[in-house]
This record gives sequence, structure tokens and C-alpha cells, in this order.
Amino acid sequence: MNRKDLVSLADLSQEEVFEILETAKTLKLEHKAGARHDVLSGKTLAMVFQKPSLRTRVSFEVGMMELGGRAIYIGPDEIQLGKRETVEDVAIVLSRYVDGIMARVFAHKDILELARFASVPVINGLSDLLHPCQALADLLTVWEKKRRFESLTLAFIGDGNNVAHSLINGCAKVGMAFRIACPKGYEPDDAIVAAARQVGGRVQILRDPVEAATGADVLYADTWASMGQETEAEKRRRAFAGFTIDQRLLDVAANDALILHCLPAHYGEEITYEASRSPGSAIFDQAENRLHAQKAVLALLLR
Repeated sequence: MNRKDLVSLADLSQEEVFEILETAKTLKLEHKAGARHDVLSGKTLAMVFQKPSLRTRVSFEVGMMELGGRAIYIGPDEIQLGKRETVEDVAIVLSRYVDGIMARVFAHKDILELARFASVPVINGLSDLLHPCQALADLLTVWEKKRRFESLTLAFIGDGNNVAHSLINGCAKVGMAFRIACPKGYEPDDAIVAAARQVGGRVQILRDPVEAATGADVLYADTWASMGQETEAEKRRRAFAGFTIDQRLLDVAANDALILHCLPAHYGEEITYEASRSPGSAIFDQAENRLHAQKAVLALLLR
């Protein structure tokens, strides 16, 4: 890739998105065949966490190890990004120690500041605005299962959150249509939608989950209340009543529709347990693909 950082999929060209996906597929197939990859031998990744995570931490740490490098976990109490020390100073200091920085933060501005001041690659592991690594894993999963993106429609049932934003960006890059069904007041960011449409992205914002799911090739759920929104959880449960991926939505989607969820799941809220274990469900393949998609990003940015 002809760039230093991965902050947003909107920053990437279509060719760069496919370069990541093709690299991920190759690394995955070769790893499962027993091949060793040492492309990041001697390299170190700093992992800065303001939010806890199962998939992000384990997939990045294992990914660096499988590529011959190593990762250092820096938790919320150790660094207190922007409080104990400015984001600028953290970026400059870490750049003297490591070969790359992955950060999982609350405020998107912290990712932008890290990328601005770091002299090493910065990877957005999640911010309140975007989740590009999750969207890359999602695209990889759809590509593996459907073997194409053209003429496909992804229906996101739920909040216009960071995952939805990155899926809007990603779908626009690969030519997949994106629909979201959400209650009024929970729409995705206007600027992100407008930018995606400007580059040819097909984005629909709907109110009716059944309308969004009808004929869809992919049904996607995410938690209604993200980390940091716990005080709104009950309000959101009321607002999103009926926005559940269940048998009702499976019945109107395409016969071979994929079921995706970026996890952790709250069964009975955004998705039923039965839908998550239905024949079309690929949620655990999707979770595994966080590892392979991120290995591709690491290999392309850090070597």
C-alpha cells in the first residue's frame, strides 16, 4: 500500500482494499497449510487500549507473532492517553521504540493525532467514529462465502455506529450496496454517507427492518449500545425494539443470505440465538477473519 497509516477505509483506493483482501486470503491459506511467515521478524507493534477487547487484542497479538514479530499491550491505566500525557508526546515517544502503533480509543480525534505525530504506521483498532479493521474482516468473509461483491446487498439492522460507518466506506470501495434500518435519530453520519455516495456507493437509510432485509444477501447485526453508551442502554433497547435479526428477517432475505455479527452479541436483543446459529451464520468465520485481515494490514504497513 502506498500510505503510512490505516485510519479509515475511505482513505484507501479500491486497489488498496483489494490488495489487503488478497493478501489476507493468501496468508490465511498458507498458514492453514503450515507455512511460516517471518515478514515482520524483529518488528514490534505497540497496542494502545482505552477500551477492553477480546478479538482486537488477541487477533493483533497473535497476528504479530504469526508474522514473526511481537506486540506490546499498553492498557488504559498505563498510558491514560491525552490525560497523563498528550497524544502528541505519546505518538513521538512510541515512534522511538516501536515499528507500528495500533490504538483502540474512544475519541476519533485521538487516532488522527496519533497518525499526525507518529513517524511509524498507525492502525485504527477502533474509535467512536470508525472500525476499519472490523469492516475488512467482514469484506473478507463475504468474499470467501459469496466469491463476489458486485450485485450483492448488505443490510445492517441497527445503530448507525462506527461499524456501520466503516461498512459504508468498505461497501462503496468494493461495489456492494449498503442498506441500514434504524430508528429516527440513530442514522449514520451524514458526511460519511455523502462521501460514499460521491464515489459511487449505494447507501439506503430505511426505518423498516423488513424492508431493509428483503432480498438482502447479507444480514448484519451489532450491539445497540456500544462501549461507553451503557447509560443509554435502556433507552436504546426501547428505541430499537423490533430491530432484531430473527426468523422473520431471515424469511424475507435471500435464501442463501449470510448472517454476520461483529460480537460480542446480546442474544434476544439485536439478534436471536437461533439466527446466530442458523445455516447461513458466518459470525465465527467473521471473528476468525479479524486475525487474517489484520495480518494483511500489518504485513503491508510494517514491513
